[in-house]
Amino acid sequence: MWTQSTLRLPAKPRGFHLITDAVCEAAEGLADVKVGWMNLFIQHTSASLTINENADPTVRVDFETAANHLVPEDLPYRHALEGPDDMPAHVKGSLMGFSLTIPIARGRLQLGTWQGIYLCEHRDRGGSRNLVITIHGEVERD
Repeated sequence: MWTQSTLRLPAKPRGFHLITDAVCEAAEGLADVKVGWMNLFIQHTSASLTINENADPTVRVDFETAANHLVPEDLPYRHALEGPDDMPAHVKGSLMGFSLTIPIARGRLQLGTWQGIYLCEHRDRGGSRNLVITIHGEVERD
């Protein structure tokens, strides 16, 4: 079985946002997969995806702090037409990554107990974001 769906996330402020529930709700056919995988791909270059701790909200703040330390806005970037947060957002996106592959078993993502899927919004005002959700797997049979 193959399915593919698109999830349009509303605009979010700069930072790291848990989107696990929204992804699972939008993933066509997820509940029917006995064993397989889901690939998530974000169709933008100034936002990214990652998996990390989903319980303590201070983790999201610390991620933003660390990302800004690693990729400061005050470097002499040449690509600056869209504002001072644009080129750093592209660098952060490439460092964090634009896709994830997650195993599926018995209709559920096989994330660890404390893992969640994050939208990493690297722009001050990035706008809505599109995710392509592709599922491949063996379907449960009655």
